[in-house]
Amino acid sequence: MRAAVLHAYNTPPVIEDIPVPACPPDGVVLRVLACGICRSDWHGWTGEHPRVKPGQIGGHEYCGEVVEAGPLARHAVGARLIAPFILSCGSCPACQSGESNTCPDQRLPGFTEPGAFAEYVAVPFDHNLAPLPDSLPPAVAAGLGCRVTTAWHALTGRAALRAGEWLAVHGTGGVGLSALILGRALGARVVAVDVVPEKLALALSLGAEAAVDAREGATAAEIRDITGGGAHVSVEALGITQTTNASIECLRPLGRHVQVGMPVGHTARMEINMNAVYMGNLALYGTRGMPSWRYPSLLSFIESAAIDFSPLIAREVALSDVGRELAAFNAPMPPGVAVITDFAA
Repeated sequence: MRAAVLHAYNTPPVIEDIPVPACPPDGVVLRVLACGICRSDWHGWTGEHPRVKPGQIGGHEYCGEVVEAGPLARHAVGARLIAPFILSCGSCPACQSGESNTCPDQRLPGFTEPGAFAEYVAVPFDHNLAPLPDSLPPAVAAGLGCRVTTAWHALTGRAALRAGEWLAVHGTGGVGLSALILGRALGARVVAVDVVPEKLALALSLGAEAAVDAREGATAAEIRDITGGGAHVSVEALGITQTTNASIECLRPLGRHVQVGMPVGHTARMEINMNAVYMGNLALYGTRGMPSWRYPSLLSFIESAAIDFSPLIAREVALSDVGRELAAFNAPMPPGVAVITDFAA
């Protein structure tokens, strides 16, 4: 099969012909239908993600069709499935308590084992996988394994966003736009923050009530003015110090900050305005992924609310374009996200 293999950080992955992966006894092999290219992949490509080493095949936002199933697998050949990026064991105390995204024995294709920047991917612990709805094209569905699920859990599982509340979204990449779209569907009023005018225009077209250009340097004050005292919930979707502090400082008293962006490498430790947390009686939430048992509620909400995630997809690209797309994260990105749908080129 063809796969994009990372041999050195910050250099284009090499397209190689390698064997199709062996099928796990408790899982499946998927023919990859689509795989998103995410900022988390970029963290691994730059060498800042501690688990990604040379020789890795990236790609963790994928959906596919089962071509082989292990003897302990729950899904059969021919099933079309969406995979969360965190594959939990299902039997440890964290999994049994419903918090499977914190499973200590989790498997992470694309980070700790070969991912879906390839024609085929092996997926252990297939109880985590969910059927791909007929209403979702693969290019759109691929993002449900990371950006959409992460945003859904951040808003509903962590911050408990309520209708009528103000939601600030700092960073309008894939997960930020997902939070915007889901927030609007939940009845929130959304303020979008970015440094790229075209991305702010897209956010407004998707239902944001206001847009703030962070280059002007008074982001938190502007949001407090727009919202009449501050956002109730603020999502940080980049993982950098400036936006994290802007997210905290834009909240009204008793507001909730959700750290969605990945602080890793040189941003793993930040200088945070804890006085704002103290004075505002704020709540700070971390979030990563989504417990797989929440897939049905998410998919049901998407279908019942007729949510259209297709505006997220800016580019459908070939496997050979992975290096170019990863390098693009070195600068402010254009609107929308890239998804691999052509694995032969």
